[in-house]
Amino acid sequence: MFAAMPTHDQPQDIGSAEHTHTIPRKRMAASVVFTDHAGRVLLCEPTYKQVWEAPGGAVELGESPRAAGAREVREELGLELDPGRLVVVDHVSAVDGRTEALVLVYDGGRLTEQQTAAIRLPEDELRSWSWCTVDEARERMRPLVARRIAAALHAITNGGVAELENGHPVAVPPADQG
Repeated sequence: MFAAMPTHDQPQDIGSAEHTHTIPRKRMAASVVFTDHAGRVLLCEPTYKQVWEAPGGAVELGESPRAAGAREVREELGLELDPGRLVVVDHVSAVDGRTEALVLVYDGGRLTEQQTAAIRLPEDELRSWSWCTVDEARERMRPLVARRIAAALHAITNGGVAELENGHPVAVPPADQG
């Protein structure tokens, strides 16, 4: 016999708060991929690094990844747009003194000419922006991030969510047919 599922009115033991402080923490970031009529992706050139990025950044304490994506788009592009569906989940290993991270990528949709004309960059953070093909993204971005962008564009076009580790697709075993 199965136990009854608890309802929201019944108290639930969710474990001790002290235990959660012993669990390792990961950085988290959210990115939003915008495309144009030709299927190119919008990339930004930061003032503080030599590689280009898609709009996005760190998820702040108490903020959802989706809200972080919307905030970053507002701060970096001056656009008030809510992210669409989740298209990529990428686990990034610790490297060069940086802790491991979980990066979530959302579909920002196809920007109209009016939205594109309304883009306003923060001069202290972003030097420029450009519509880029996947090949141009590979030239301008770190390989890991370029792979993530390519996976996002594929998921936007073909549906689904890409699960990545360091920008590489995760091999998922087939569902049990039994």
